[in-house]
Amino acid sequence: MTYVVVARYRTRPGEQDTVLPLLDTMAAASRREPGNLGYRVHQGTEDPQAIVLYEEYATEADFTAHCATPHFQEIVLGKVVPLLESRDVLRCAPREEVGA
Repeated sequence: MTYVVVARYRTRPGEQDTVLPLLDTMAAASRREPGNLGYRVHQGTEDPQAIVLYEEYATEADFTAHCATPHFQEIVLGKVVPLLESRDVLRCAPREEVGA
């Protein structure tokens, strides 16, 4: 069972070209963290200001540790968030499989 986070960002007009390289750096650093199983950055094809992050961790504790890392604090909170119009973070745990 994994712990998934989907973050939806909307950049301020024209800021996506600044935000995306920062998130690429963030993704590379995050993939090296213990418990990180994947970190993907997506950009809207019809709306380039729309950015979606798909993150997968072994446990919720691994995600909590991720949020405390210096690269999260510096890059996401310090540099990316000020360039956003909106930020929505959805934390997801898998449901138990139910037989039909």
